[in-house]
Formats: sequence, structure tokens, C-alpha cells
Amino acid sequence: MFKARDLALIAVFAALTAILGLPGALTPFGASVPITLQTLGPMLAGAILGWKRGVAAAVVFLALVAIGLPLLAGGRGGLGLFVGPSAGYLFGWIFGVAVIGLLVQWRLPRFTWWWTGLSVVIGGIGVVYLIGVPVLAKVTGTDGIMAAAAAAAVYLPGDLIKAVIATTVAVAVHRAYPDLLQPLRRTSSTRV
Repeated sequence: MFKARDLALIAVFAALTAILGLPGALTPFGASVPITLQTLGPMLAGAILGWKRGVAAAVVFLALVAIGLPLLAGGRGGLGLFVGPSAGYLFGWIFGVAVIGLLVQWRLPRFTWWWTGLSVVIGGIGVVYLIGVPVLAKVTGTDGIMAAAAAAAVYLPGDLIKAVIATTVAVAVHRAYPDLLQPLRRTSSTRV
């Protein structure tokens, strides 16, 4: 299904997501879900690789975390993370990457800054929060509205900055390598 180039790109973006966890995590006000740079990885994967390869990169990363590799910020890893407060955000990465990738690919071959940015915000923030916040509320026993308000207040400013970074990088990459999503482009019929 994936060619060697695709597999290499998937591995690179799974590794990039791991590397983004090296600076560590912040847990302001005793938040149960830490603030990390790692959410930038899935945003970049969807916007640069498209939905299929981006989702594969997210799944590879999460599978490595599930088997116990300490790849999440703060050296965390293991199956326990997938039933804890951050579980919804982790699973949300997969769906967020898919939405980002689908929206970016929908506009091929044009990579405008505003459309890419909107795609990253919808998938990388909206979809991830849509899955992450209810799971956080359920696991911590918090009211859903309170969990949503806390998520918006604590996580949204940083996630918006990461969305701008992901958008800027993705647009630059696609301008430099316009054929990066070539195998994923819609084929146009030619008249004979």
C-alpha cells in the first residue's frame, strides 16, 4: 500500500512527534492533561503528508507509546495513558490528522495560507478537543462545560500558536516540494 518513500515520511513524522516531547511538559494549575509541543507533530503530519500518511504517522507514534516506549512529554508511555485523562486527546490526534489531511488535499494543487490554517485549526484543535474534552470530563468526573472552559483557557492559546507554526511550515514545504502529495492527488480526466 505504501511505497518506500511513504514509509520513510511516516517514520520521520512519528519521530518528529516524539522529538517534540523532549522539551517536557507543563501542568499549570494542576491540570490533568499536560501542555506539550507534541500536538504540533500531528498538525504537521496532516498538513504536510495528507490524510493517509499523516494518520499512519500518528498511529505508529501512538502504537510505540502503547507498547511502553517513553515517547510522550515527560517520558511517559504505556497502555495506562489510553485510559487516563489525556486518552481522548491522544485518540483525537488520529481523527484530527485525518481531517487536516483531507481538507488540505481537497484544495490540491493550491496551498493557500488561509485554507491550510483553517484546516489545521479545524482538525488539529476542533476535532482533537471534540474528542479530548468529553473524555477528560468523564475520566476526571468534571462537568462537561467546566472541562470545555478549562481546556479553552489553558490549552487554546498555545494550540493556536502551534497551528500558525504548522500552517507556515506546511505551506513552505508544499511550495518547495509541490509533488509531495502527488500520489494522493485527484486524477483529472483528459479528453481524447
